[in-house]
Amino acid sequence: MSTIETENCCGLKREDFQTTINGKKTDLYILRNKCGNEVAITNYGGAIVAIMVPDRNGVRANVIQGHDNIQDVINSPEPYLSTLVGRYGNRICKGKFQLHGKEYTLAINNGPNSLHGGKEGFNAKVWEANQVNPQAVVLKYTSPYGEEGYSGEMTVWVAYTFTDDNELIIKYQAKTNKKTIVNLTSHGFFSLAGIANPTPTIDNLICEINADYYLPIDNTSIPTGEIRFVKGTPFDFRTPKPVGQDIDADDEQIKNGAGYDHCYVLNKKEEGELSFAAKITEPNSGRTMEVYTTEPGVQVYTDNWADGYKGQHGATFPRRSAICFEAQHFPDSPNHPYFPSVVLTPEGTYTQKTIYKFGVE
Repeated sequence: MSTIETENCCGLKREDFQTTINGKKTDLYILRNKCGNEVAITNYGGAIVAIMVPDRNGVRANVIQGHDNIQDVINSPEPYLSTLVGRYGNRICKGKFQLHGKEYTLAINNGPNSLHGGKEGFNAKVWEANQVNPQAVVLKYTSPYGEEGYSGEMTVWVAYTFTDDNELIIKYQAKTNKKTIVNLTSHGFFSLAGIANPTPTIDNLICEINADYYLPIDNTSIPTGEIRFVKGTPFDFRTPKPVGQDIDADDEQIKNGAGYDHCYVLNKKEEGELSFAAKITEPNSGRTMEVYTTEPGVQVYTDNWADGYKGQHGATFPRRSAICFEAQHFPDSPNHPYFPSVVLTPEGTYTQKTIYKFGVE
């Protein structure tokens, strides 16, 4: 065992993440910054399995939900647990959309809809990986023509960098050989108190979201098409408030999402600018996380369906023990012409940059 493995603070063993799937090898990649903090990633689904950052007393804990071996990652009760998501993050109504006059049909895997790329999306693929330096790893995956019903062959690169300022920077790039749609995201399940048995609820997290509007959904979680003002609703996080304050409000939208599971329309001065999206503060530990993104939206999901399943090092993940900030284009965009376009052409390049910055107060 190399010194890196014996000295890592996340307690994960590289060999526990090594297997071969369809001739492709899985592995564990640990990014460590000058402060000695760590991010651990496996190339199976690009899952982030640990983010080790300190509280106000300097005590490190893992603040992202994950597993401690590759079999548990593959067989997780939550298939998107802190993984990459694609080709299309979030939902497409009834799995159908039109592109250059042709109707495409996708796999249905979430009620009547297609979710997160279909039955076997990017979360269930072995990505090629190259750790370019101690603080960065680049993943690559080529999605074949027609995979999960999508048009074109699309190659995707995702670079994770963990800076000395405790920023996890995720940069995405994609190219296609035929007109297609794309909506990539990272589905991190964040637990700033630190994962535990049981992992504490997120109710007391103080949350701020830089959005004046959000997208209401129907009872199958598809956007209605309305872009609604957050003022006077449970969805107003423009002034920081506890996540749990209105999470069970007597509100049709809260009921449709079983809590928060909605896309916020981020306040932007110009399309594609890297800007502040959200911040959470965990009062007991003092840990904070800020989110910055070039994307027009962020899906905020409060882990409404977890049931206490087992995770890393004996931790358990009860309902609402994590919060997700999935930077993305809007759900079901292909079926809403006035939503920002998700079409990628062979002449174009898809890019995204999202930053999760950890701190203490």
